[in-house]
Amino acid sequence: MSTTQSTSNRAQYYEQIARERLAPLWESLHALVVPEPKPKAVPALWQYARIRDLVMEAGSVISAAEAVRRVLVMENPGLPGKSAVAPNLYAGLQLILPGEIAPSHRHTQSAMRFIVEGEGAWTAVNGERTTMHPGDFIITPSWTWHDHGNPSIEAGGEPVVWLDGLDIPLVAHLDAGFAENYPEATQPISRAEGDSFARYGSNMLPVRHTVSDPTSPVFSYPYARSREALDTLYRNGELDAWDGVKLRYVNPATGGWPMPTIATFMQFLPKGFRGKTYRSTDATVYCVVEGQGTAHVGDNTFTLAPHDIFVAPSWVPVRLDADADTVLFSYSDRPVMAALNLLRESRI
Repeated sequence: MSTTQSTSNRAQYYEQIARERLAPLWESLHALVVPEPKPKAVPALWQYARIRDLVMEAGSVISAAEAVRRVLVMENPGLPGKSAVAPNLYAGLQLILPGEIAPSHRHTQSAMRFIVEGEGAWTAVNGERTTMHPGDFIITPSWTWHDHGNPSIEAGGEPVVWLDGLDIPLVAHLDAGFAENYPEATQPISRAEGDSFARYGSNMLPVRHTVSDPTSPVFSYPYARSREALDTLYRNGELDAWDGVKLRYVNPATGGWPMPTIATFMQFLPKGFRGKTYRSTDATVYCVVEGQGTAHVGDNTFTLAPHDIFVAPSWVPVRLDADADTVLFSYSDRPVMAALNLLRESRI
């Protein structure tokens, strides 16, 4: 059979199977099964000093009640229109002004808040409030009522900004998104502030506690305690050549991740630290808490200042340098990768 005839017969065959909603794997196998990850997401940096005024201006554009959540979404340039910072992760900066309430609702997506700027606002989760302070890590578990509020200026309120991290793209891909609004702007408060931390955050558990939820029963992790732990370990000489001093947040009832789909970390890089290169299959979003330095992500060099946010997609090399004592918060889809046996790491 001639090449021309073979090509013609193949084309006719492809047309025939297409009518039956079939496709030849051999035409796409090379793109489906690749030697290593080829992420569509790209390394990206959001400099807080450049975008802060835009975040604050949103307060005059729309109210928190009208917006439900007044957030500027950080969209990865490689994922336009997806409201995604990475394939499985969402990131946004939320603003709440003095005297405002972001009304109560719940959804199947798991959420975390990392407080960037301001203090005194509160988040309520399942009947308990916690006051926000810069550097605090706060969880909103899947399908739990939550609302946010900020005291009036007269009561000492000030603008508060936090980083929202959710698994919205993952839940959307799974077609598992549900949401519901609470009938009132705020939910009833049934427990005193600090109750969950007293029960679960002191290396102790209520004697008859049983694990019924994969999400941590502690929903607010204060920065003061995280920072103290990093300082203590650094003074004791525990410095990793890739990560500096890096700790992961845990569910104290299980020792596992705080949320079933999102891992969270805090790390300290001392002044003069020049890290080695690493990469991993979990996409990671970083937020600079303190200090300044440089992040080398793939072919990109990002100069870092406080509150800057950057993303390292799957399997893209990362190297971190610190020009001053620097603290980084980060979150990733590592629990998903680990659960599916897709987590791979390379420390170069």
